[in-house]
Amino acid sequence: MKKSIVVLSLFVAALGVTSCEKKENTEVTTEDTVVAEDSVAAVDMSADPAAAADPQAELIKKAQSYPLTSLALSENHFDFKDVKKGEKVKHVYEVTNTGENPLIISQVKPACGCTAPDYTKTPILPGQKGSVTLEFDSSSFDGLQNKQAEIFANVEKPVVLTFSANVVN
Repeated sequence: MKKSIVVLSLFVAALGVTSCEKKENTEVTTEDTVVAEDSVAAVDMSADPAAAADPQAELIKKAQSYPLTSLALSENHFDFKDVKKGEKVKHVYEVTNTGENPLIISQVKPACGCTAPDYTKTPILPGQKGSVTLEFDSSSFDGLQNKQAEIFANVEKPVVLTFSANVVN
């Protein structure tokens, strides 16, 4: 038991030191409830240590805590073509709620710090559209780049968006 507590403490400390995400609070409003959400997943110390070691599992669990729905993307890949080194480029992916329940995007998580996400923070009603914007900062890259971001929402599994860019001088 003591060893488990020490391991969990070390994990939480390492997570705090290595985390590069900004903490952001968002508020999601539905017809009759208001839920304040923290976009950084909290580690439940009373939970199974194996579950605490997988932050992605926590994000999925949080996103799926709402009634499930489905979504359709206008596209799941975008090619920026040639981008000058140091230039910031962005693309908007259109998201349509094709299910029967409101679509709630709880987080968009890029694979690296070079990509800044923005997304519709209010529930997207059935048949309505929302968006996910990915901004790529090319200042640290040369040549062909392929990047991705995951959308965590109340759908069956996370949705992956990708983009590519050829960074030139």
